[in-house]
Amino acid sequence: MSLHRLAHITMGVPDVEATAAYYADFGLTHLGRGRFATTDGGEQLKIVHAPRRRLDEMVLGADDSDDLGRIAAALKRLEVPFVRDAQSLRAVDPGTEVTVSVEIQPRIVQEAPAAAPYNVPGRIERANVRAPGVLREKPVRPRRLGHVVLGSTNQEASQRFFTEGFGFKVSDLVPGAAFLRCTTDHHNVLVQRAPVPFLHHSSWQVDDVDEVGRGATRMLEGHPERHVWGLGRHHLGSNFFWYLKDPAGNFSEYFSDMDCIVDDQVWTPGVWEGASALYSWGPPVPPSFIRPDDLAALMTGAHSTS
Repeated sequence: MSLHRLAHITMGVPDVEATAAYYADFGLTHLGRGRFATTDGGEQLKIVHAPRRRLDEMVLGADDSDDLGRIAAALKRLEVPFVRDAQSLRAVDPGTEVTVSVEIQPRIVQEAPAAAPYNVPGRIERANVRAPGVLREKPVRPRRLGHVVLGSTNQEASQRFFTEGFGFKVSDLVPGAAFLRCTTDHHNVLVQRAPVPFLHHSSWQVDDVDEVGRGATRMLEGHPERHVWGLGRHHLGSNFFWYLKDPAGNFSEYFSDMDCIVDDQVWTPGVWEGASALYSWGPPVPPSFIRPDDLAALMTGAHSTS
């Protein structure tokens, strides 16, 4: 696989200051001027002004110029315009209206957290002490950016753009949507059919389910309006999740324990339907998760320019 990480996103919102304050609360490190870092991924988010919420740019990491060359050749075959220099390549997906850039970057290196001991039937791993998860006091800090979910006005073309153009692999399919990966994560991009291009959510990795719960609980203190959906466990991807909403209307997800595909030959993509494809357990899916409350407003302003 030519790509090895989802490195960075640029998010356009009407109110930069309010949205930046939200992501600082979310646990990202504010570097100033709307730029944010994770603990392992470095600078991974930039927030800029736009008249309506949107994802402006997605940056992917590649190993070397040969990777750029392979992607350039694939985009030529698709007749997709692109711009290339010695260190990067960029093209726009018309379906999502997102600029996708590939840059030569080092691979991310993550240090595994200490394994949490769990008591299970027939095996005691934690005797005479409380669980570490209930003793944690430090703020939750996302380790890295995991994936983004995008609405596309031409889902089939967007899927080809990412798979045939940039080399993403299909992990699973649901009617009108595709889970796509460029790393060992089950998905780094999900493109779904939509009446207007928009950013559905960004997803940020934390250590474990305790950090998912702790992070979301902290975000909801004094801000119950931020809650969207959770705590639960997805079926596709298998990850624990909790979704919150930023002031612009974008959802942000804490996740842990995502399926990892290290051998493409032994993974068979499935085609899934119904609510069971969305989650294995958790609260019922809220209607606003499927159809965000501001979707009609986004459609009205669909032709606005930043």
